[in-house]
Amino acid sequence: MADLSTTYMGLKLKNPLIAGSSGMTGSVEDVKKAVDAGAGAVVLKSLFEEQIRNESGSAIDSNEQLYYYAQAEDYIRSYTRGNDLREYLDLVSGSKNAVSVPVIASINCVSSSEWTEFASQVQRAGADGLELNMFMLPSDPRKDSSQNERMYLDILEKVTKLVSIPVAAKISYYFSGLANMVGKIAATGVSGLVMFNRFFSPDIDIETFKVKNSHVFSTPEELAISLRWVAMLSSRGPCDVAASTGIHDGKALIKQLLAGAKAGQVASVLYRKGYGAIGEMLSELDAYMRRHNFSCLDEMIGKMSVDKADNPAAYERVQFMKYFSGIS
Repeated sequence: MADLSTTYMGLKLKNPLIAGSSGMTGSVEDVKKAVDAGAGAVVLKSLFEEQIRNESGSAIDSNEQLYYYAQAEDYIRSYTRGNDLREYLDLVSGSKNAVSVPVIASINCVSSSEWTEFASQVQRAGADGLELNMFMLPSDPRKDSSQNERMYLDILEKVTKLVSIPVAAKISYYFSGLANMVGKIAATGVSGLVMFNRFFSPDIDIETFKVKNSHVFSTPEELAISLRWVAMLSSRGPCDVAASTGIHDGKALIKQLLAGAKAGQVASVLYRKGYGAIGEMLSELDAYMRRHNFSCLDEMIGKMSVDKADNPAAYERVQFMKYFSGIS
């Protein structure tokens, strides 16, 4: 068997397949299932900043005693937030005690407020690393691109100063200058970059007149977006890159590794096929490495990055050439 071990964020992984943050990593039992199936690391289900805010707000709205007790609002906010945070810290510590692979906590951030202090509590709970899932929709016409980018950098700068465990930024590709922004993110001191996160996709129910979710899971076709950017940026920054979105089989994982990713995160495929998909993908990776005489992952990671590919310009092509138009 080929040596599948790698390093990501300075963490040693027995293989490059990471069970990404999702409901499939939302309990200690699920984390154990993912690791038993072969996952090299686990990113826990995200704790959402706005979720805690909304839940504390709902508790306040339902409390009739609020009108008679001036400090009730502060108490309810603190209690609701505290309960959710304690449950998450229990998930971190319980998972760390249950498995031997790196356990990475995940926070979905929307602001650079005192919320960032929670990162230090995650570290004390035993997390091996912290992934910050970040996306602020640039919908405010009063803010320009530099102001929107500053929000990301503020969060990362605060968190990396608070903790000594490695921090990864999970970002989107919705930046006016993605390559430039990645350089700025790397300068904050992060150890990893995850490309890319997945969003709530709004749809409209035309009968009930309600906004609903659409396209909950990724598809194999979405691989191309992250593959392009992994290949272009993985060898041009000081931090490790993990690929995310669209990895549904071993071939997709192999492609991302060749493009330069140190690891690949999977989530949607676990919902569709179960944890057994992890072993299938790793078997396919091992067979590929033996077939091409790669004795270890270091020999293949980045072999097809923009700096090493025979035709690097292909990654920068955005329009079909005329003679491709009739080819499916």
